[in-house]
Amino acid sequence: MKIAFVSSEVVPFAKTGGLADVAGSLPVELAKLGVDVKVFMPKYYSIDERKYNLHYDGFIGSFPVRIAGYDREVKLFRGFLPGSSVEIIFIDHPTYFHRHQIYTNDFDEDERFMLFSKAVIESLQRLKFVPDVIHCNDWQTGLIPLYVKDNYSWDRMFDKTAFLYTIHNIAYQGAFSKETLWRGELNQELFDNGMIQHNGAVNFMKAAIFYSEMINTVSPTYAAELMTEEYGAGMQEYLKIRRDSFVGILNGVDYDVWDPDTDKHLPFHYNIDSLTGKGKNKEYLLNQIKLPFLESIPLIGIVTRLASQKGIDLLEQVIWDLLSLNAQWVVLGAGESKYEELFQRVAKNYPRKFYFYQGYNNELAHLIEAGADIFLMPSHYEPCGLNQIYSLRYGTVPVVRKTGGLADTVQDWNELNSFGKDTGTGFSFESYSGYALLHSVKRSIQDYNNKPVWKKIQLNGMRKEFSWKRSAEKYLDLYKLAASKRQ
Repeated sequence: MKIAFVSSEVVPFAKTGGLADVAGSLPVELAKLGVDVKVFMPKYYSIDERKYNLHYDGFIGSFPVRIAGYDREVKLFRGFLPGSSVEIIFIDHPTYFHRHQIYTNDFDEDERFMLFSKAVIESLQRLKFVPDVIHCNDWQTGLIPLYVKDNYSWDRMFDKTAFLYTIHNIAYQGAFSKETLWRGELNQELFDNGMIQHNGAVNFMKAAIFYSEMINTVSPTYAAELMTEEYGAGMQEYLKIRRDSFVGILNGVDYDVWDPDTDKHLPFHYNIDSLTGKGKNKEYLLNQIKLPFLESIPLIGIVTRLASQKGIDLLEQVIWDLLSLNAQWVVLGAGESKYEELFQRVAKNYPRKFYFYQGYNNELAHLIEAGADIFLMPSHYEPCGLNQIYSLRYGTVPVVRKTGGLADTVQDWNELNSFGKDTGTGFSFESYSGYALLHSVKRSIQDYNNKPVWKKIQLNGMRKEFSWKRSAEKYLDLYKLAASKRQ
């Protein structure tokens, strides 16, 4: 099976969020299943050609792509996803992509990704690569299904090509003014009849929802949530129309990077058969951040973007109640200034109890996963989430809000144990309130002090398997289903 995997960001070349992790891992696992997959992404200014051994495709050469009434010269650079035989093809157009950020909110943001979308299609034509499925991701690639079926319908090579569209975060939809129609040579009739129009704007995500054979998102619970008014961000009615073609597939994680038995960032390794190294990592981490090491007191870790979406507003509501509990805290993150200032103030007032690192530090993120006893993720919504999955593998018990991928990956110990199952892996709460968060943290601290129970919860989590292999198999089934609709 041939797949063109199209993404605006791919690890390790460019990343702002979970989309990049998916795009850097899923194609590699698909190739292991025998899929012929090529990845496409823009060539941003920050991408080092020599570091990644990229080469200009002189055989294809440069070619024009028409956007906003002008022919824009595009070049292709080619390379491979690290440690694999999966080819990645970069769309190079300096005017649009050599900027200080991946996403800019500049006046021509629509043009940037319309050029990318058209260039991917025209690259496939020149490469003579006929995919069974083009896998599009988020709004930046949302027009590709429409373009193939409308603007490029003259090319019969795509007659049997199907489309899968993955929603990684529905909050970002690619909504632009009506001027986008002529800039992108989009049919006015499609706007007038509502196929690509939402609230008076051209909406790239809506176009993808209606022009793709299959749609998915990154966890089963998030898929169900997106068809509700609370979480659907205006797209819920459209997804209800396509409900028979809409599914949720949980993201996987890279256990080559996130495994306490091999993690290169840890001073002490450990595994499910021996947790001794976990305690040593805790002591090491506390020494590094200059908090006292007290084995009887749990260390609660947070690694997150400091934003209301991540539930930081709930923390703000009950922060002083949380600090009255017999626990220590380590927080790593950056984001909204009011939350950064809050954690700076807390760290200053509670120097023996609370540590805050403003920014991002990959080594510290790994140390927190290994050294913390409890990991807190109180998100308002979480399409999939990765840190709670890392925490499970590291024997760090997650406390999460029961939403999206958090609900699909963390089983509440007390809830399940009430049915005599003894299989819980963490603690969760449903109500989006500071009180509910506080109550769950209290429950986790109480069970931390019951060592046989705590070890059982830890081992339950460490036995869980969320590798990309399982997710890739589900995506392959989804590709086959999408392709069958174009036969």
